[in-house]
Amino acid sequence: MADEQGSEGSGNDVGKRPAPAPAPTRIRRPTGGRRPLTPMPKGDPWSLGGPPPGGPAVVALGGGHGLATALAAVRRYAGSVTAVVSVADDGGSSGRLRKAHDVPAPGDVRKCLVALAASDTVWREAFEHRFRAGDLDGHALGNLIIVGLAQVLGDFGRALEEAGRLLECAGRVLPATTDPVVLTADAGDGPGAEVEGQVAVSNSMDRIRRVHIVPEDAKAHPEVPAAIEMADQVILAPGSLFTSLAPVLCVPAIREALAASRGRVVHVCNLRAQVPETLGLDATDHLRAVIDHGARVDTFLYQLGGDLAADEIAVRALGVEPVAADVAGPNGHIHDPGALAKALEGLL
Repeated sequence: MADEQGSEGSGNDVGKRPAPAPAPTRIRRPTGGRRPLTPMPKGDPWSLGGPPPGGPAVVALGGGHGLATALAAVRRYAGSVTAVVSVADDGGSSGRLRKAHDVPAPGDVRKCLVALAASDTVWREAFEHRFRAGDLDGHALGNLIIVGLAQVLGDFGRALEEAGRLLECAGRVLPATTDPVVLTADAGDGPGAEVEGQVAVSNSMDRIRRVHIVPEDAKAHPEVPAAIEMADQVILAPGSLFTSLAPVLCVPAIREALAASRGRVVHVCNLRAQVPETLGLDATDHLRAVIDHGARVDTFLYQLGGDLAADEIAVRALGVEPVAADVAGPNGHIHDPGALAKALEGLL
């Protein structure tokens, strides 16, 4: 997965508009049938390890390390947090589990659960533990737990809900689709050059023009559209452009919800190119790719003076407000969650 990236608020309120009235925080409770395997945490689960209730409702879309970093920023200022995560990964532990058990990829959702987990729970570290020998070599414990829960509960979304209770998450993590999907890409300059599979797309030496998911009419998780439509802010997270963010945008119901959302849609640009996936693309090209995949974007947040240049005239011509800010961490390769939080909060 690509490094997380973006730009932070150096007091830049360009295009700032009044924030809409915050959506009421709603907590899903068991309504019957199978009881949760673990007790519901006491108090408001949205506030566990995060700010007090009453802040904005924020939804973040994407996958991998980039989305996890965005969530680490969002939980600092949001009253409720929802992650909508790509499940198209077919490499490593996720790929092995997909092939063996016909489940959506658990790896990216695991990263997001950990990003929202309570800091004092041993499960936070345990979910990231990776076995180094035997039949389990390469598997992350969290991936195995998620797949096991999905088999016990008979539903991948419910498995993530239960895992969130176990980790005492400060928000909810939803899969973009409830069923496994396969990522394909149009690559190169000529027609008919198709690449299939997330790993193959990520490693393609031909320039990626557009990606698709199979099936094209894959259904979104039933709670995703309403979460996006009612959000005060929607974040298109940094990370792998064509293999983490774009697969989420390929889901028809998600694109429709973005178009209808009452909140500002902010695309946080990467800090640098991901070789070979986005080699040769500048920041403006990243934005164009997102829009070409059908996403609405209101604000484009990019690193001030970063490696990826942005043409603000071209950005405005796309109907998007550019905002440059210093959001990079000390090494310039990943976003600093605190700086990113400041920038995003300033755009509400």
